[in-house]
Amino acid sequence: MKHIVALQAAVTATAFEGEPTDAELDAIEREMPVIQAEVELLDAQITVLDRVPSQLDTRRIRRARRRVLAARRELTNRGVAGSPEVA
Repeated sequence: MKHIVALQAAVTATAFEGEPTDAELDAIEREMPVIQAEVELLDAQITVLDRVPSQLDTRRIRRARRRVLAARRELTNRGVAGSPEVA
């Protein structure tokens, strides 16, 4: 019986260590308010998938959308404030 095996090492640019880098963790931490707001919006939308939204549901979705927009605005403003100015 012949065994088929790879004769060469895997063709990848870098070895995957299975852990995120510090830069990736920092990026996730900066974006966490947006992620949490989007999860809340998704949760509110999932709640009303199989029924007619009540007034309370509608307000919950509207508030969740506003939180997402506010979190995105905050993240964008921090990004603009932290970037070097172009002359």
